[in-house]
Amino acid sequence: MWLAKIKSIFTANQSEPSSSLRRQLAMLSVPIFIETLLIMMLGAVDTFMLSRYSDESVAAVGVVNQIVMLAFLVFEVINLGTSVICSQYLGAGLNKRIPSVVMVALLTNLLLGLAVSGVLYFGDEMILRAMGLNEVLLPYGTAYMRIVGAFAFFQALSMTLSAALRADNLAIYPMAVTFIVNIVNIFGNYTLIFGKFGMPALGVEGAAISTATCRGIAMLLLFIVVRRTIVKRIPWNVFVKFPWRELKNLLRVGLPSAGEQVSYSSSQMVITYFINMLGVEALATRTYCVNLIMFAYLFCISIALGGAICIGHLVGHGRTRGAFLLGKLVMRLSIIITASLSLLLAIAGPWVMPLLSSNPEIISLGCTILWIDVLLEFGRPTNIFATNALRAAGDVNYPFYVGVVVMWSVAVVAAYFAGIVFGLGLVGMWLAFACDENIRGVVFIRRWYSMKWASKSFATRS
Repeated sequence: MWLAKIKSIFTANQSEPSSSLRRQLAMLSVPIFIETLLIMMLGAVDTFMLSRYSDESVAAVGVVNQIVMLAFLVFEVINLGTSVICSQYLGAGLNKRIPSVVMVALLTNLLLGLAVSGVLYFGDEMILRAMGLNEVLLPYGTAYMRIVGAFAFFQALSMTLSAALRADNLAIYPMAVTFIVNIVNIFGNYTLIFGKFGMPALGVEGAAISTATCRGIAMLLLFIVVRRTIVKRIPWNVFVKFPWRELKNLLRVGLPSAGEQVSYSSSQMVITYFINMLGVEALATRTYCVNLIMFAYLFCISIALGGAICIGHLVGHGRTRGAFLLGKLVMRLSIIITASLSLLLAIAGPWVMPLLSSNPEIISLGCTILWIDVLLEFGRPTNIFATNALRAAGDVNYPFYVGVVVMWSVAVVAAYFAGIVFGLGLVGMWLAFACDENIRGVVFIRRWYSMKWASKSFATRS
């Protein structure tokens, strides 16, 4: 039964979304695609430039970035709530509530951002030692983490501002800001890592300074845009009569939504600990492969985010049938394009990997991983679509429950046994990751077709 439904994703259906829905999806997805590409380029540029410095610096920064990304998920509690609530309020015609939502989100994430910055700055060495970083990698890791961590609150505010702009169909502005930041980061990395234009060669510290500076610039630019578009008048009354209803809605949506992402990132950190047990080569290979593979599912992320915003508008307007049909279209495109791009990347592996490392062991292992990842990329796009779409519809708990159960029972436990106990190393672990993504993919397809999410909206007309 469900096999037939999975098959129907790839077959033509007369019940397709209207041309206006497709046009709105394209108008959102294209700038989100470019923005996401630029964000990935930001990380890839850091990795590529540091690879000219040393494989050890790449391995250490890869571990630090996982810790930082996990810390950033604290902000996603509010950001995800902001995106969903603003989308549904727009669909329900409750535009006057949006400035208060944005203001509450910014205030909350500012406080959270300052707290996270303190933890990352003062707890750098303790956290990295707990992750199993050895004495060779530890100096690189602490140097990077202190600088990037100290300014984590920049990212907290930037993520909130971007979420509000996207929900209001203004995704082009975060895209433009990210483009500017990329140019600044490339120049900053080149100058500070290698000591150009009279500046000292700071290596990993130079990359960290460039990254932190770029995040500060992005925050300022996004704030200016939001002030001129969504929040033309700052609702100062929130300091007099705090809108607890909006904060409650933000937490109601954000906590389980961010919980799913926290579960994923936490499982990845545990897996990184396992990979660290395999040696520097395995850790560096994982970092290189992750940065390459991100480009294969870039389209999936952008169309899933764009589709989620459209679905939020439709659900807020009570058009659940349109949301269902749009979801089918997004799912179909995501799977076909992501799997095709991952196949092309695997074919190009022998030419791409030598550009990142001169170590024959890393190159060989990386090429193998890219082929295994082709199997993984059938499940991942479904998961990315479903978690965003179900969240946008108000079905925020289901992705969390599925994520916790399957990620930890399959991705973590199976990866440990395959990679460590049975001695299959990184190859065995990646096979476990593929099983995890595909199992969750099947579960989420079933949930979307069940239409149980259709009654989960919290936005009501008034």
